[in-house]
Amino acid sequence: MPKKRPTAEQIIGLLRQAEVELAQGRTVGEVCRGLGVSVASFYRWRAEYGGLKVDQARRLKDLERENARLKRAVAELTLDKLILKEAAEGNF
Repeated sequence: MPKKRPTAEQIIGLLRQAEVELAQGRTVGEVCRGLGVSVASFYRWRAEYGGLKVDQARRLKDLERENARLKRAVAELTLDKLILKEAAEGNF
């Protein structure tokens, strides 16, 4: 069974812990081994969540979810419009 992905709150906690360890002079590789994540994941998380607070990360995820829902709605409406346009022109 695959591992579950960490939540935004967990990621922010890990990033804060990593910042403390990096400030103590440890290397990124050592910190990542200690956290149990890959270096690539660390840098990706830092790019996405670096400097965010937990409530801001929650808000970001909510906005991303809402944006995806709205994009699906626009795609469906566009498809409906094209179907109706073709039917009106008689090209079916």
